[in-house]
Amino acid sequence: MPIDHQNQPHLPVLLNEVLAYLDPKPGESYLDLTAGYGGHAAAVLKLTESPDKAVLVDRDREAIEHLKAKFTQARIIHSDFLAAAQELAAEGKKFDLILADLGIASPHIDKPERGFSFARSGPLDMRMDQRQPLSAETLVNQADEAELVQVISRYGEEPRARRIAAAIIASRPIKNTAELAEVIARAVGRNFRRNKIHPATKTFQALRIAVNDELGQLQASLPLMCELLAPGGRLAVISFHSLEDRLVKRYFGEIAGDRYDAIARPLTKKPVTASPQEIDINPRARSAKLRAVAKIKTERIN
Repeated sequence: MPIDHQNQPHLPVLLNEVLAYLDPKPGESYLDLTAGYGGHAAAVLKLTESPDKAVLVDRDREAIEHLKAKFTQARIIHSDFLAAAQELAAEGKKFDLILADLGIASPHIDKPERGFSFARSGPLDMRMDQRQPLSAETLVNQADEAELVQVISRYGEEPRARRIAAAIIASRPIKNTAELAEVIARAVGRNFRRNKIHPATKTFQALRIAVNDELGQLQASLPLMCELLAPGGRLAVISFHSLEDRLVKRYFGEIAGDRYDAIARPLTKKPVTASPQEIDINPRARSAKLRAVAKIKTERIN
């Protein structure tokens, strides 16, 4: 199925690959834990022909409004994917198809007021769910130096974390994303034109991950995704940086394989990445990695 780029605020990455590995069939149920603006969901539901069996989850208010208008028969949950997975598991729900696309929606990056990008100045926000109290402004202007070092080093894998944290402390209060990017650039040097990567990139990633507890959410959610999967069902996860991919790879390795106690079989031997053609159309697909498994039994044999 070709990717439809018309009238979409966010282009779904690896769409053809998602459809290949989820292999949607008429009548199957679908759970999208990070539905965003519904690009993947629209393609999947076109094949299942069962929108009434779909549950679409997102924690962004604007995305939820878009989903409610676009998918009138589906159940829409305004929540982070961990809380939604816990809720659905408590209800005893099972799904034939589950997808978790862990990337940031394009509107998050493109709208300066969301504070995810330093390309255009905006508030230090970075919250996917704007109902939550913790924002990037809190971390940047209130966290102590040791906490900043830990966040930038762990979530950004930034070797210059101590230098950056010290510069942030010395420059407080920092008012917006452009000012923060400038502080970081001064602290680590301005050779990014040669490297083509802005020196603030890893720090911004680290702050975003910390603000939204992205790794904690993923680690706690993966077993629930498996629990929610019906026998024979397929689960696909798209990650966008090595920290996420390691968690997915490790968990899938625990549940899928040739061991007697495996409860799933791997559908992907290695992560599936975007084609050069897709990257040309959607550069944000460059770092996407898809892994997928299929459920073969309900629980391990002890």
